[in-house]
Amino acid sequence: MDSISRLTEYFREFPGIGPRQAKRFVYFLLTRNHRFIEELTSALLDLQKQIAQCQDCKRYFPLGKIERTRCTICSDKNRDGTLLMVVEKDVDLETVEKSKVYNGFYFVLGGSLPILEKVPQDKIRANELLTLVNQKIAGNNPKLKEIILAISATTEGENTLDYLNGFLGPIALMNDIKISMLGRGLATGTELEYSDTDTIKNALKNRQ
Repeated sequence: MDSISRLTEYFREFPGIGPRQAKRFVYFLLTRNHRFIEELTSALLDLQKQIAQCQDCKRYFPLGKIERTRCTICSDKNRDGTLLMVVEKDVDLETVEKSKVYNGFYFVLGGSLPILEKVPQDKIRANELLTLVNQKIAGNNPKLKEIILAISATTEGENTLDYLNGFLGPIALMNDIKISMLGRGLATGTELEYSDTDTIKNALKNRQ
């Protein structure tokens, strides 16, 4: 396989990128000078050196000068510990944070569940979510009162909601924890990352 084909295959691994777009990326790189390629290569290598995954919410965050295991959100004592919002992707978390309408904690699933998925644990961080919920219940300071399932209003999102409700429901019932979902404001077929501030605000306000 030649270099163009090889790099095209790598770009095709990116979400939402088809073969034509992937090849356009390759030809774009061929038009750049040597310095651009070097800086891009350096930035890619720095991802693993300068970015870590939070042990609690599982989002990726910049380490900065101090190496730590928890991100700034999970380390913030001013956040509302009674609330836990479950989102699909890091970019969904960032979208909600930019809206400034939520002050609780998060958990990033790492994706959603396709219809008829036989091994859900291979697609989302279900076991890690269960561990975090149990830790918050055991800690009880403050008491976890609500889990908000902020999942995109897509077919895969609905399938993910059904699965999450299935294994979180009994735990929530035993510990008097409310499980809510985003309400009206998030249109059917819409992914959370593309929603504006007003839409997110209304969806959270009308959660059920």
